Amino acid sequence: MTILLLGLLVFLGIHSTRVFAEGWRSRMIAKLGEGGWKVLYSVLSLAGFVLLVWGFGLARQQPVLLYLPPLALKHANALFTLIAFVLIAAAYVPRNHFKQKIGHPMLAGTKLWAFGHLLATGFLHDVVLFGAFLAWAIVLFVVSRRRDRREGVNYPSGSVVGDVLSVAIGIGAWAAFAFWAHARWIGVYPFG
Repeated sequence: MTILLLGLLVFLGIHSTRVFAEGWRSRMIAKLGEGGWKVLYSVLSLAGFVLLVWGFGLARQQPVLLYLPPLALKHANALFTLIAFVLIAAAYVPRNHFKQKIGHPMLAGTKLWAFGHLLATGFLHDVVLFGAFLAWAIVLFVVSRRRDRREGVNYPSGSVVGDVLSVAIGIGAWAAFAFWAHARWIGVYPFG
């Protein structure tokens, strides 16, 4: 569990610098330059992700059951995750109504993904992983929306094309992950 916690700390920590360590981030950009900061950010993100995956794998070898979710919640997770994939796609597709209205669809999608997985899984390692991501996404979403309002940020108007692309890409990515990659990469069959 220690490696999982360290991975979460590094991965979510580096992804929180703009919110919780803006001064340090600015000093690092001034010292390293924009490109140097991006390299450092990427290296720390990758290191945190590797630790997180490794730690999660180790923690799964000694499972501690906290609660046993009903089967219906496992099915609800599929719906939450589908919507999350659409929102994550919307973060990258230009000019869609999801981004126009939500502002930060990546964080909204992360919240849904983590919440759905907390409903569907009841082991300690799952609660630590998904609970950490849920708490992180909630805090960053609130802080980011407040910053947007304070700075007068307006997102571009959405279009039907942007919406259709977001939904199509999100559904396609969800289907590929749910029916193929999840079992191969994580060892869990979402519908089995």
